[in-house]
Amino acid sequence: MDLLFKFLAAEALNDVYFGIIKGKDYMLQTITEYDSIIENCKDIFAKKMKDYGSAWRILRISSLTDQIFIKAQRIRSIEQKGVQKIEEGVFNEFVGIVNYAIIGLIQLDIGISEQAEDMDYNEVMNIFSKHANIAKELMIAKNHDYGEAWRDMRVSSLTDLILQKILRVKQIEDNHGATLISEGVDANYLDMLNYAVFALIKLKE
Repeated sequence: MDLLFKFLAAEALNDVYFGIIKGKDYMLQTITEYDSIIENCKDIFAKKMKDYGSAWRILRISSLTDQIFIKAQRIRSIEQKGVQKIEEGVFNEFVGIVNYAIIGLIQLDIGISEQAEDMDYNEVMNIFSKHANIAKELMIAKNHDYGEAWRDMRVSSLTDLILQKILRVKQIEDNHGATLISEGVDANYLDMLNYAVFALIKLKE
């Protein structure tokens, strides 16, 4: 009996050890994939900055929320119908959600411009990176608590979670930013950003 107990205890410790190692490996993989997706989104944002400047500075948070809603709703429509008539696919729509979410976080951070203004390119890209890093730190913290549960989710579920967050933000906006117990607009934008990154990682698998 003692030998059996020692064997089972050793096996349990072995499982715990390798479970920790596996968890760390998954986290490193997630961080690597996350960084790659953000770099791709940042590259697209940078190119659009050079083409259009910072015209997005006049967009109010409600307008950005609606833009994200349109993109998420189109993704859901394509997922349900299985076909699309416009060439741009769901991957690019998720990229758009990431970038609109970061624009929203920038607007919440530095305020909305009442007229079109040309912000310094390097300044904008630094602010972009700042909010992308905040989102990454949040992702790491939540992954620590929840594990890699999102890897077992379908992309369609992540789409629904983004839409749910959008509806929450719309309600907060209708309440003029007031909440009794819920997270604010910025927290919901961070979650939408991270859900979109997870979807992009899964689409590349």
